Amino acid sequence: MTAVWQQVLALDARYNNYRAPNNPQIRTLYIRRRSQLLRENAKAGAQTDGQMRKQYLKMRSQLLSERYGANMSDQSSLYSRNTSIRGSKGNLESLDDSVQGSHRRTHSKGSGKLEDLGENQGLVPTKNADASRAMAGGTTIAENYAFAGMHHIFDQHNKAVTAVRFANEDKSRVACSSMDGTLSICQVLPSPATVVAVLKGHSHGVTDFCWSTSNDLILSCSLDGTAMLWYVSSGKCVRTVKDTDNAAIRVCRFQPINNNMIVTGNSKGHVQVLNVSTGKAAKGGQGKLAGQVCSLAFDDGGSVLWAGDDRGAIMSFLFDVATGKLTKGKRTVICEGSPVTCISYRSWINREARDPSLLINCAVNSLCLHRITSRDGGLRLRKTFSIKHKTHSIKSTFCPLMSFREGACVITGSEDMNVYFFDIERSSKPCVNKLQGHSAPVLAVCFNYDESLLASSDADGLVIIWKREQKNR
Repeated sequence: MTAVWQQVLALDARYNNYRAPNNPQIRTLYIRRRSQLLRENAKAGAQTDGQMRKQYLKMRSQLLSERYGANMSDQSSLYSRNTSIRGSKGNLESLDDSVQGSHRRTHSKGSGKLEDLGENQGLVPTKNADASRAMAGGTTIAENYAFAGMHHIFDQHNKAVTAVRFANEDKSRVACSSMDGTLSICQVLPSPATVVAVLKGHSHGVTDFCWSTSNDLILSCSLDGTAMLWYVSSGKCVRTVKDTDNAAIRVCRFQPINNNMIVTGNSKGHVQVLNVSTGKAAKGGQGKLAGQVCSLAFDDGGSVLWAGDDRGAIMSFLFDVATGKLTKGKRTVICEGSPVTCISYRSWINREARDPSLLINCAVNSLCLHRITSRDGGLRLRKTFSIKHKTHSIKSTFCPLMSFREGACVITGSEDMNVYFFDIERSSKPCVNKLQGHSAPVLAVCFNYDESLLASSDADGLVIIWKREQKNR
């Protein structure tokens, strides 16, 4: 039922540019009040017939179309509907925490299909993007990413924390992997923050991990040449899969559409698709890179996979979701001889930049933003940001709620012990914030889904949970 009210708000946001064209304050006030009323109605949703809500949405769409004479109805573009609905979730997360399980990791994602490349679908973003600014409250991007300080510091690991990730659509749980051979699951809300489980089973350093879509499983990989599947509820390992080459596994991912398939990348340059149920390799599910596989990323639909190696190149693969077969796509050299340590995908960044993109950390003192140019994963450089990165495996991320904020922000760790925030729309001085608190290179960063907390980890095993400053609006 909540989803219908999200669609109503998304519909109003799409038409907001047409309201009071000479008075942006009215538009801002309108969309805020509309959001408030919809939240109140959603909380009382049990008393409202679901079919009636759908009829209301249809009638409102028709009335707005007739009133403003613009063809932006829900039937006009599946892509427009998806992007607007999903972007608006960031402003409706307070509706009811009990519906978290129905959410997906799609706050600022579009349709997730690369078939949309080059098509002018739905609402064309305006230069001012007043509706976006109204949803964000009209604040600057520097104000959006101001931090009040540290919420908590975790020190349960005695070696480098290689990855830190919040659970999907979960404000409170975060997990870490470490070169001490363990993983930990932490509860950060409500206070006091605590370590709720330590996962022990790998005999060497844990290089990477990821949550399953439903957060009931964690997949980890290690220098010991194994990938392990863990139950989050019990902290027990339910399956161990050995690398087919008996090589160190550097990176792992769940297939986003079918979590029964996983993908690993090893130190011998092999990308391998494995079936979780059987523990066996998928037929045709192997790809080869020129160097060690250091990073992996899927598109939202799970049909394209990118793999980065330690020689500075990224290879794309077309992924057959039904069988796990990999077909080579495009090879792009980011920087010859410099490891590609992290790849992050985003189907659209904000209303001003709807191109599918990859955010790439390359050990040549740079963070790179590439536009995806073809359905088989071809890339073209859009922008670079200067950071300290030559030796360690540094990770970065897109901000989850950037689609309805002024500007568009990305975050990265750095070997100078700082966390950096970059606005990709700025032509000069793109750094809008810098967090200082670590005493070792910052290896990984991650926001929770509503951006209220940021986690960062370093080479000494420290994890800092940062609390974002809340503005009274």
